[in-house]
Amino acid sequence: MGQDSRSDAPKTGVDRWRDAAKDTKARGSKPKRRGRGKGGLSSAARGHAGALVVMLALCAACAVAFTPVGEKITQGLDIQGGVSVILSASKSDGSQPTSEDMQTATSIVQSRVNALGASEATVQQQGASSILVQIPGATDATSAVEAIGQTGHLEFVRLDDIGDAEALAKIQAGTQNVKLEEGTYTAFLDGSSITRTQVAQSQTSVGTYVVNVTFDSAGAQTFSDVTRELAPTKGQIAIVLDGVVNSAPAVQSQIDGGEVSISGSFTAESAQALKTALDSGSLPVTLTYSESRAVGPTLGQDSLAQGVLALAVGVAVVVCYLFFFYRGLGLLTLGSLAVFAMLYLGLLATLSHFGLFALSLPGLAGIVLTTGSAADSSILVLERFREEVRMGRTVRNASDSGTSHGIRTSLDADVVTLITALALLVVATGDVRGFGLTLALGVVCDVVTMFLFKAPALRLLSLGAIQKAPGFWGISQDLAEAQRRADARASVTRVQKGGEANA
Repeated sequence: MGQDSRSDAPKTGVDRWRDAAKDTKARGSKPKRRGRGKGGLSSAARGHAGALVVMLALCAACAVAFTPVGEKITQGLDIQGGVSVILSASKSDGSQPTSEDMQTATSIVQSRVNALGASEATVQQQGASSILVQIPGATDATSAVEAIGQTGHLEFVRLDDIGDAEALAKIQAGTQNVKLEEGTYTAFLDGSSITRTQVAQSQTSVGTYVVNVTFDSAGAQTFSDVTRELAPTKGQIAIVLDGVVNSAPAVQSQIDGGEVSISGSFTAESAQALKTALDSGSLPVTLTYSESRAVGPTLGQDSLAQGVLALAVGVAVVVCYLFFFYRGLGLLTLGSLAVFAMLYLGLLATLSHFGLFALSLPGLAGIVLTTGSAADSSILVLERFREEVRMGRTVRNASDSGTSHGIRTSLDADVVTLITALALLVVATGDVRGFGLTLALGVVCDVVTMFLFKAPALRLLSLGAIQKAPGFWGISQDLAEAQRRADARASVTRVQKGGEANA
């Protein structure tokens, strides 16, 4: 009857942890741990440390990839400034362009944009019959469209093969840019026979330029035969580009060698545009100017600065909140945000290097949103960990179960966000796609951070550091609450046993 009634009460994880601490202090040595290796770390600790080492290596690689940030991450149109043009495609017969036509047209437009020397320009097909062209740094939408929207179908036509009498009369009178209706003429040679083009200054008109073209062997032979036939009568050959006569020189003598000069009072810019159109081949569709948007570089940079400031202020507020409510555990979330940021920037820099990403203002909004989500996921894990401690689990067990449950909840939210991001990437057009892309990339970085930093770091700390200084790590109140619950349960158990003994 002299036994302490408390010995009959079930012991909680807090009781066992305190008993172990008392035994350790009484013995003056640390309790033995099972599963330790040669280095003194348990197998679980080695696994957590290994994950952190992998994460450290990834962060180092990412730091190399995105340094310096201003140069390694491509700035989009709305930040760097430039012009955005949407071109609508149509067929000459009124039919809808096929997917093969649009793929070919997009590829040709991309080649023409690249030939213009536009750095970091993007060309994307949108919908079934539109092409989005974004040229950072460009300010003149009209000249850009003229350069890249030409069909680029070059034809050489004998005047005696033109059936439109009115157009023929204008050409013979020296009228320039005469439009020939399709089906009213027959070409003896077209641009498919061209092997090389070159811009040169005109030898007959000061300040103007010509485009010299060279034919392949078959084209050269055909041109030689036609000029031999026309030379005795000084017959004319109309040089037709996209159905418009650029010039119609008279043949003075047979032209061998397959080299011809195309004149038409070209400036240096227009001659280069013609060369670009001929080099890339003729478009299978007709592109018409649909809409454009010009952004000044000053406005874009101001918006970028405001976005970065908003992100910095948001992170600073989150950090203050974490240290106020979580104390030492706030360091863990701060580290998670730092790792998340390095992974994010490294991934964006890598995609920029391969021309797959350009930072836009909607994309910056996606970065801000996913950074907040990354902080939320860290808070979910910490709250679940503290809840497990309050429930009476040991710090180590609470870190295992709390981390697992917190990550599972965070993954559910990330899946929903990822589905939304993928839907934007597939369905949306223009800048909204940039928002969807950064949203999806942020989810990926958050998941990697959870499994390679948040979980292993918390579990590794729970093996010693948190247990030694619960006050610093902000779980003293949680341990006290667990003890109060344990005492309440023990009191109820004593009352119940006392009642049974009296009965």
